[in-house]
Amino acid sequence: MAEKQNPIPNSNYIFEHFFELSADLLCIAGFDGFFKKINPAVSQLLGYTNEELFSRPINDFVYHEDKDITAKVRNQLHNNKPLFHFENRYVTKNGEIVWLSWTSMPVEDEKLVYAIAKNITHTKKIEEERNQLLKKITTINSDLKKLSFTSSHDLRSPVNNLLSIFDLLDISKIEDSETLEFIEMMKIACETLKQTLNDYVDVLIMEDRTIAQIEELDLNECLNTVTRSINSLIQNSKTVINVDFSEIEKINFNKAYLESIYLNLITNSIKYAQPGHSPVISISSRDNDGINQLIFSDNGSGFDMKMVKDKIFGLHQKFHNHIDSKGIGLYLVNSHITSLGGKIDVESTINKGTTFTISFKKELN
Repeated sequence: MAEKQNPIPNSNYIFEHFFELSADLLCIAGFDGFFKKINPAVSQLLGYTNEELFSRPINDFVYHEDKDITAKVRNQLHNNKPLFHFENRYVTKNGEIVWLSWTSMPVEDEKLVYAIAKNITHTKKIEEERNQLLKKITTINSDLKKLSFTSSHDLRSPVNNLLSIFDLLDISKIEDSETLEFIEMMKIACETLKQTLNDYVDVLIMEDRTIAQIEELDLNECLNTVTRSINSLIQNSKTVINVDFSEIEKINFNKAYLESIYLNLITNSIKYAQPGHSPVISISSRDNDGINQLIFSDNGSGFDMKMVKDKIFGLHQKFHNHIDSKGIGLYLVNSHITSLGGKIDVESTINKGTTFTISFKKELN
């Protein structure tokens, strides 16, 4: 037979003792918005006497920015809806702001609210310090990315111009073998540097995609920036670029992305030109039922669309045997466009050329 449990002696005294000794803030409040009963933790934290806390509406002690939301939540309690983990700020008697997390249970018949609050001020301070640190780190990281991108991007122009000098040299008039070897080494070093810079800029753009900034861009100005950086390549390949931005001159997009799109599409057109034919590139803009589009066409080698299908924008997908082909350019172009809500369509025929139609996200324009 189980031993009979004795009831707790002096239960009222025990519960009162528990109420008084709790480190959490315990209170009973009326539907009229005044404290009816509080434990010592409340007056100790807020710095007011019991008489001061009982004589004024509870909302008088709430931080001014939190008064409205606190009043709305209190109305929910009066509609017999319990409250869990509600956070607001109170102002102590000496002006300090403290954060409290409330769990409150209304009893409609009694017109009372029984509530427990935890002081989470320390947690909030740690969270704020963490957010400030993250903000600072993000800013520094963004500045470093911008510096790295700008430096790498700007260096490509003089490297391209340096390579054009090698193309202009008439090495047939140079008889010294060591000089010829030295020139060849210099040319290889410049070509390697150019490729390294291109790859580095591409990687930076890929990593920075999630924080792309949108701004109004002049289509022609961005194109001129890119063509200047590869001027020697355009001239040496005898590339002709026809431009018509008369229908749409400006779009809202990310500057680095647009320049990367131009760079990759133009260099691809030159790289994959038909043997014996100078590259001819046409770049234009149009408004297609309210959607801004950029049309890029060339007369290059083209693709077998039945064969490449949806692989054309895949990473490291190669459809030509060109020595410099790495399958990154079109992947980047597609990534830049789709990451900002746009899309790119392609039409191509082998030995007749390729047309890319870029549709920008309507909300961006």
